[in-house]
Amino acid sequence: MDLTTLNLVLAIEQTRSITRGAEREHLALAAASKRLSDLESRLGVQLFERRARGVEPTEACRALVRHIRALHASLHALESEVVEFARGIKGHLRIAANAGSIAECLPPDLVAFSQAHPQIRISLEDLTSAEVQAAVAEGRADVGVFTAPLLDNRLQTWTYRQGRLAVLVPKGHALSKRSAVSFDDLLDYDLIGLHAGAAAQDMMIEQAVARGRTLNARLQVRGFDAIAQLVEAGLGVAVLPGGPAERFARVFDLKALRLDEDWAQRDYVLAVARQERLPMVVQRFVDQLCPPPAKDSLPVKDD
Repeated sequence: MDLTTLNLVLAIEQTRSITRGAEREHLALAAASKRLSDLESRLGVQLFERRARGVEPTEACRALVRHIRALHASLHALESEVVEFARGIKGHLRIAANAGSIAECLPPDLVAFSQAHPQIRISLEDLTSAEVQAAVAEGRADVGVFTAPLLDNRLQTWTYRQGRLAVLVPKGHALSKRSAVSFDDLLDYDLIGLHAGAAAQDMMIEQAVARGRTLNARLQVRGFDAIAQLVEAGLGVAVLPGGPAERFARVFDLKALRLDEDWAQRDYVLAVARQERLPMVVQRFVDQLCPPPAKDSLPVKDD
């Protein structure tokens, strides 16, 4: 299964024509037809339905096209990363982190690591805690930062930082005269939360169910800044990490309150995939953010 044939499939799918697809890939029509026929025989499926005015991709073809596009993205990333070595870049560290860690604690540590290791390129992806763990376990990220609990035993973890959830209410709200509130206090109001899958949102749902109550999740959005603006507009109250809650209280017409619950205290976890030896770039990052006792440190292999 070669790239020329896969690119031909993509061209035919986009043009809805074997002739135009062949032209776009600079192939003779007979050669393109032969490649397509051989690929269909190898896969044991029909990729295109022939119509009077061209072809229509089958479901099998659409599935194949998704993988071809993913392959193109991977090849582009591969080329970009290898070319960087010619410009003096000595490594690439892929980090996946949840929104809370990015908002509360991770940026200063990334700056410090970048200053100490200017020849290592860092990429950062914002995912939910569950998505972070899957990305690291499956090799799509080198390091993950997420909120406990650990869901995947394929990971080696360290405690990175601690954070605490807070409550954001509009100034003048019935709760705004307090300095702290319980979760029961919040269940009487509309709650503005993060999208499904966010650790804090899942925890609130779990806590509401345990109390035999319903979580009035009026709005769910992506991004703490959007939550703050909706709270300021009077559409509800919100539970979010304490760091951003305090910052928003200084910028918007809001008040940050302590959430007086044991589960409001959260551990941020640093994780890598379990392996006998960590690549040097990854080990340096782990050691800088979570200097472990010698017995907890994984052996290092040179890149």
